[in-house]
Amino acid sequence: MDGGVTVITNPTVSVRLTSTISSFEVNKRYNRGITIAEFKGKLEMVVGTPASSMELQLFSTTDKFMQKLDDNEALLGSYPVDDDCKIHVIDRSGAQSGEFSDLSKVEKFEIPDEVYEKRTDSVRSFMKKQRVGRFNEEETAKKEAELAAREAEEETAAAAIGVGNRCQVQVVGLPTKIGTVMYVGTVDFKPGHWVGVKYDEPLGKHDGSVKEKRYFECENKYGAFVRPLTVTVGDFPEEDYGLDEM
Repeated sequence: MDGGVTVITNPTVSVRLTSTISSFEVNKRYNRGITIAEFKGKLEMVVGTPASSMELQLFSTTDKFMQKLDDNEALLGSYPVDDDCKIHVIDRSGAQSGEFSDLSKVEKFEIPDEVYEKRTDSVRSFMKKQRVGRFNEEETAKKEAELAAREAEEETAAAAIGVGNRCQVQVVGLPTKIGTVMYVGTVDFKPGHWVGVKYDEPLGKHDGSVKEKRYFECENKYGAFVRPLTVTVGDFPEEDYGLDEM
């Protein structure tokens, strides 16, 4: 029986590719039987550096520098290139780092609006034909009218609510809450008219301040802002929750 050892080497190797002109790392598999010159030719399409301007450095799987791949006639497999090793391409052509990855340096094509307006294959043309969004004038006008009517109704309701009024708040899908009106008017965090309420119970969201701006004072979790149409003012006495009972 032959006691010799047979070494079987995978004909291909998977490497990590980096370069001085790109911030990206690419994983590729190559045949160990190609020469370094052929290998550089394949790298042109990956890193964008001309083969004649490449300097190749081999790093281990832990990114420790091992040696240069500087013999164009040698086979890739003649170097200690293992799976997950890194091959770093140094560009000697004068290209700057980020030249091929920084999109801010790419000249952008812009079409004049009057030319775009005449095209029949554009998104705008499609939206016009389908009467979608702002191109559906009837639907847009209807929504604008509904919004204006809603805002007028909210403003009228707000005008009838005074700070200090006892109130009841009824928001769809939430339990009815009792409290005191602390603020009426516009706010910075949302458009329209709002009513700031201090609830009798800790059923609110804040202490009267929103996004670092204070609108009124109350204990934390007792304050809330609600739409005027959800507020009913009237004689709503504070409920006795039995706190004084033994």
